[in-house]
Amino acid sequence: MGAIVEFTSNGGNSSGYVAVPEAGEGIPVLVIQEYWGLVPHIEDVCDRFAAEGFTALAPDLYHGATATEPDEAGKLMMTLNLGQASTDLTGALAELQRRTGKDEVGVVGFCMGGGLALRVACDRPAAIGACVAWYGLIPWEGGQPDWSLLQAPVLGHYGSEDEFFTPDKVQELEQTLRDHDKAVELKVHPGLHHAFFNDTRPEVYDAEAAAATWAESLAFLRANLGS
Repeated sequence: MGAIVEFTSNGGNSSGYVAVPEAGEGIPVLVIQEYWGLVPHIEDVCDRFAAEGFTALAPDLYHGATATEPDEAGKLMMTLNLGQASTDLTGALAELQRRTGKDEVGVVGFCMGGGLALRVACDRPAAIGACVAWYGLIPWEGGQPDWSLLQAPVLGHYGSEDEFFTPDKVQELEQTLRDHDKAVELKVHPGLHHAFFNDTRPEVYDAEAAAATWAESLAFLRANLGS
């Protein structure tokens, strides 16, 4: 359904996977990868968004690199240049605005991408109309954004058995956002592990929870970005 495309990014070029609904234009949504890279699972998420009437773009933040082992993925994540990632994400936002003719874009992300979704919502508040983070974390030292700049409502999905971003950290993040008077709901779902949405990870995937959080997130994005 989708395809790899190139788009301009601060005078240079970036690439990503884009999926467009059959009707053409759709609600724009920026999809941000897990620490594995721009892998088939993330492309499939874009395709699923397109089937629901969204124009979805997932920029390739690792510029061609992907990982299949956690140690390798962790190294890619920790060596990610946040400045370059910000440039790529800004270019992807502009590409979505160009393709759809809409000023406000939704952003969703998973794991590392969930943290980056929160960052881009703070960095580009005028462009982001809604943010959804599945088990999002910000692992980089000094990588916390200026939460006071956030304008978009935030929905987060986390697992009670997540060892990477534990429920106490979720509660701390939610309280931080509430202290800034932000519209936020970070849900800790009982019995779920990190990456419970990823159907290529059978050891942690939960089909029922994945379907439920997907449906809730679609409704959240539509409510805030228009149907």
